[in-house]
Amino acid sequence: MPLFAQEEINAVSKQINLVVEDTITEKQAYDPLAPARAAFYSAVLPGLGQADNGKYWKIPLIYAGIGTGVYFYIKNNTDYNRFRDAYKRRLAGYTDDEFYGSGSTPLISNNRLIDAQKSTQRNKNVSIIVSLGFYLLNIIDANVDAHLKQYDISDDLSITPKLNTTNITQPSYGLSLRYTLK
Repeated sequence: MPLFAQEEINAVSKQINLVVEDTITEKQAYDPLAPARAAFYSAVLPGLGQADNGKYWKIPLIYAGIGTGVYFYIKNNTDYNRFRDAYKRRLAGYTDDEFYGSGSTPLISNNRLIDAQKSTQRNKNVSIIVSLGFYLLNIIDANVDAHLKQYDISDDLSITPKLNTTNITQPSYGLSLRYTLK
């Protein structure tokens, strides 16, 4: 016996449904190029695919993610250059860098400057990866949204359970569910 997600209870509800169906405008035709178009738009300008899909609230999130990665890249690049320049000046024999201090002993040793350079270089690479990740996520999101936007969600969904039995050597049982869109 099929199970229906929505059943008509009486003739009045059937008449109401007929009236409502007559007033609904024609369903939009399926556009197979919509996902590709949205992905292309997002690849050209991040957020444009989301605007094409009508998901405007996602655009600030995309730019915040990409902008955060770019901000930290610039910050780590500046710090890397500061540590590298101070280390190079020390190798040249100068003691006037910002990390040396006013006394005869440096506040930060040469080994710490090398470690700081490695750390900021690694953070620069992570920042690039984060920015590229948000850029790619933007493209994938626009494509998936365009697919789901055209997905047909019908009110007449039905599920039919069916018990399968086989009796080859010993009885085995299975359950399958079949759904149909009407």
